[in-house]
Amino acid sequence: MKRHLNDVVLVFLVFIFGVKLGKGQNTTIQVINVGVVTDVGTTASNLSLLAINMSLSDFYSSRPESRTRLLLNFADSRDDVVGAAAAALDLIKNKEVKAILGPRTTMQASFVIEVGQKSQVPIISFSATSPFLDSGRSPYFFRSTYDDSSQVQAISEIIKVFGWREVVPVYENNAFGEGIMPGLTDALQAINIRIPYRTVISPNATDDEISVDLLKLMTKPTRVFVVHMNRFLASRVFSKARETGLMKQGYAWILTNGVIDHLVLMNGTDIEAMQGVIGIRTHFPISEELQTFRSRLAKAFPVSELNIYGLRAYDATTALAMAVEEAGTTNLTFSKMDGRNISDLEALSVSEYGPKLIRSLSQIQFKGLSGFWTQDKGLVKDLSPSSGTTRTFSSWKNHLNPILWPGITLTVPKGWEIPTNGKELQIGVPVGTFPQFVKVTTDPLTHETIVTGFCIDFFEAVIQAMPYDVSHRFIPFGDDDGKTNGNFNDLSYQVYLGVFDAVVGDTTILANRSSYVDFTLPYTTSGVGMVVPLKDNVARSSLIFFKPLTPGLWGMTLGSFFVVGFVVWILEHRVNSEFTGPPQYQISTMFWFAFSIMVFAPRERVMSFTARVVVITCLSSLLTTQQLNPTETSIKNVLAKGGPVAYQRDSFVLGKLRESGFPESRLVPFTSPEKCEELLNKGPSKGGVSAAFMEVPYVRVFLGQYCKKYKMVEVPFDVDGFGFVFPIGSPLVADVSRAILKVAESNKATQLETAWFKNIDKTCPDPMNNPDPNPTVSFRKLSLDSFLLLFVAAATVCTLALLKFVICFLIQNRIILNDEFYRGKRMKEMWLKFMESDGESYISRVRSTCPQVLIQPREEDIDPING
Repeated sequence: MKRHLNDVVLVFLVFIFGVKLGKGQNTTIQVINVGVVTDVGTTASNLSLLAINMSLSDFYSSRPESRTRLLLNFADSRDDVVGAAAAALDLIKNKEVKAILGPRTTMQASFVIEVGQKSQVPIISFSATSPFLDSGRSPYFFRSTYDDSSQVQAISEIIKVFGWREVVPVYENNAFGEGIMPGLTDALQAINIRIPYRTVISPNATDDEISVDLLKLMTKPTRVFVVHMNRFLASRVFSKARETGLMKQGYAWILTNGVIDHLVLMNGTDIEAMQGVIGIRTHFPISEELQTFRSRLAKAFPVSELNIYGLRAYDATTALAMAVEEAGTTNLTFSKMDGRNISDLEALSVSEYGPKLIRSLSQIQFKGLSGFWTQDKGLVKDLSPSSGTTRTFSSWKNHLNPILWPGITLTVPKGWEIPTNGKELQIGVPVGTFPQFVKVTTDPLTHETIVTGFCIDFFEAVIQAMPYDVSHRFIPFGDDDGKTNGNFNDLSYQVYLGVFDAVVGDTTILANRSSYVDFTLPYTTSGVGMVVPLKDNVARSSLIFFKPLTPGLWGMTLGSFFVVGFVVWILEHRVNSEFTGPPQYQISTMFWFAFSIMVFAPRERVMSFTARVVVITCLSSLLTTQQLNPTETSIKNVLAKGGPVAYQRDSFVLGKLRESGFPESRLVPFTSPEKCEELLNKGPSKGGVSAAFMEVPYVRVFLGQYCKKYKMVEVPFDVDGFGFVFPIGSPLVADVSRAILKVAESNKATQLETAWFKNIDKTCPDPMNNPDPNPTVSFRKLSLDSFLLLFVAAATVCTLALLKFVICFLIQNRIILNDEFYRGKRMKEMWLKFMESDGESYISRVRSTCPQVLIQPREEDIDPING
């Protein structure tokens, strides 16, 4: 009944146009047959036919002087590819049409184009959008619509602005659906958006087959889908998507204009199933002419609203009418060929009018309702854009109103989730590595595998810092006996094979591994360190005691001793009997005192308080030091000497050492810090090694236990540290990397290091912060600058003591300086006073009064019986 009603409407429209055309005809007007291939009876087809008729009516009403009139000949393609080709053959062979408007779909157009090429009849399509139709384009094919590649930029910008990193195309399995893929893929690759997989649905798929395809999408992590298909198939897909659970919160759907431009033709149930979907709609400029046309259309066909294809049918018809008027009315004949039926392509007649008509179609330009018709660019928004200008696209989502996403939420979907099939992330962990990083044990009662270590705890902290939950399970990469199933390359390759979803452990980020897996940001310090033993060089020379000080410092030290001895003698000789006597005795006493303060307290007791201050200050300026030296300073020295070296078993360091020139016979593996220490302690002469190579995090653990005996002297190989391993393109990589930064910048990282490396000697330097890669040995000598302040202090004290002594001496003997009796012999008298004992001093008075206070008996003078 509906089909019959549509046919009645179509006949009525053709009747109206025929009446108007008849009113304008005269004897000088040439009627030109043109064909229209469409799916007669559909709402979209009826809208297009109405627009075509209105276009011709408007064109000839505004140009009464026109010498031509287009006569429309309709043919029903019956929504079939073969039907469209048969309809075109019938129109060309039996109606001798000079051009064909249509057909509706891309698949139909691809067949009809071949018919038009052979018969030289232009094909003007206003709804076939596949870019494939332009590949090897026939000169007789004209498109009055944008192809699907024109919307891929808009799609990529939507994906970019919401921060999604993966999308899954869901498209129709035919030329129309596949046509968008090359352009879409290129646009997404340009902004580093990944397409992990695709879903292709047949136009003839049953509901059950559609459900199966959609259920497969639920088992994948990506939650952003780009749908490109016809509206009939799309309505079925979204109906099943809602039933399946793909239209709930967390999902994002983007529809191309293949559906959105036809929303006015869809019923409420279909639109309801698409709630929350983002769509790309073709824009057409609003103008006074368009508003007038829309009002007229509403009066003539009130049951539906105008869509973009109706506008383009209107403009395509106008372009054809203008081209026919320009081409003239000559050579309207066909060159006849013999043929038994209308489907015989070899028997098609060839239009002699076709070459002139395509030239006219290529040359005309005009402003239509949906844009501008141009020769090379087809339909464009601007007729003459400025040269050198670049079209820009807005990526600012603040221009948009709030979006109600699937699940009736304003929360933007993050674009991916852990698959909803109940599967936990299967995370592989290494076996047999340093237990501080990863340790695998088995509970003796429950036989449950327990995985601990710094790497494990750091990963758990990262998961806690992520904005969503990630269910996971650790699986050791080893057998029941605790032996590993391979090295770290083998473990990483299991992620590529799909055995594990990730790897957590002390896995180093390497270029060769990144070719088949993705790494997160590193969470440890990078580099491979060389550890060597330390040894004491004291036995190398009998004069080693001279080396801690420079010659200048030795000279200053000896000179200071003489000065101090001289100052002490000056201060003591008048009050201390041990500093008196013959001159040679006083000189020997002064030197003996100066040298004896270096090693032991002198036998002469210092009586003066000022002298005691001088001696204490001098003693405080003495310093002795001891320093151990590494046995090797660089990998070049180790390689040149030819001794064996150690490396951690199953580590990439083995390959680095081979590349550096170490033969296989000189490479000794170790599996624990204790084994490494044993090899280094033995040395190459006793079956050990001269150096050990391991990554800096392992060096930290090793030197935390043995820093008094070994030292890291060089970082010969640069690497990027430890990272977590995921499949290539995994959306988890970016989120986990961000969470790593959060943990690293918080106190949690320090707490984990303290917990797992708590046995580190606090006096040991941290090789991760102070690697000292280029040491200069054997040791640093102390120079005069090192003790300049002490010498200045000692000199100051000596000067002040002498100054005090001189002032006091002059005051005590001022009578000699002032009495005229001593004129001419003052210097001699002053010298005699200086050399004689001062019986009036406080010390002399105390000694005479309380001798036991200052004079203590020597140990050898004490009587063991009488005391």
